[in-house]
Amino acid sequence: MRGISRTSLEHVTERLDGVLPSANAPTLGHELFEVVALLGQEHSLRRWLADPANPAEAKSGLMGELLEPKVSPTTVIVVSDVVQAAWSTPRDLVDAIERMAVYATMAGVEGEQRLDELEDELFRFDRIVASEPELRSALTSEGVAVEHRRTLLENLLSGKVSAATLALVTEAVTRPRGRTLEQGLEHFGQLVAERAQRYIAVVRTAVALSADQQSRLQDVLTRVYGRTIHLNIEIVPEIVGGLSIRVGDEVIDGTVAGRIAEVRRRLAG
Repeated sequence: MRGISRTSLEHVTERLDGVLPSANAPTLGHELFEVVALLGQEHSLRRWLADPANPAEAKSGLMGELLEPKVSPTTVIVVSDVVQAAWSTPRDLVDAIERMAVYATMAGVEGEQRLDELEDELFRFDRIVASEPELRSALTSEGVAVEHRRTLLENLLSGKVSAATLALVTEAVTRPRGRTLEQGLEHFGQLVAERAQRYIAVVRTAVALSADQQSRLQDVLTRVYGRTIHLNIEIVPEIVGGLSIRVGDEVIDGTVAGRIAEVRRRLAG
């Protein structure tokens, strides 16, 4: 987000932080995702809420009337804060509610180790889906009912991952909002990392890295980027040797396969 939307996002995040300590965080996260789904379906409502010409009080009042019989008071407060703020586009408004839903969902995951586990679980599931075409098809095919996908995820993941991971994966699968499954999982992983004030480095390597190698790489990247780095490591024998590291949109390709490809490009040129 940029401009006025970025400023509004900072404000509503501060407001969320004020209500989270007394809220049932998993319930808040679930209900906020339901609001995201509602606004995704109601195009006219979404545009009206984002229109700066409409009074903030009227927006808050309308959403209160729509939501109060169905959700907790805390959810009404958070949604009210979002719709009263100024947004550059209707998409930014809905994205802000989705972000608050992710933040609430992960609020019950306390401590750096458990946050690491949440990020790792999202990444590992992404890799499992990438390596299992039949599973990916079952989770993404429009011909498969949403409830069937939800049940499949519960059977696959319940008791094996945290409740927060299951909630975020289920949301990415059942309500993708125009994203592929891989994009949805990566998006939620990035939001978790941002909330924890760190970056994610996706490391592709031909062989597994030792704990000492991972620690040294993490230290180097933390110094380079000035923020704590969480490593998501993918073993890819095809790259032969070396490492490929992606942090956001920046890619550092030190693989043998990458160097060979570069030589071929130069020869072709």
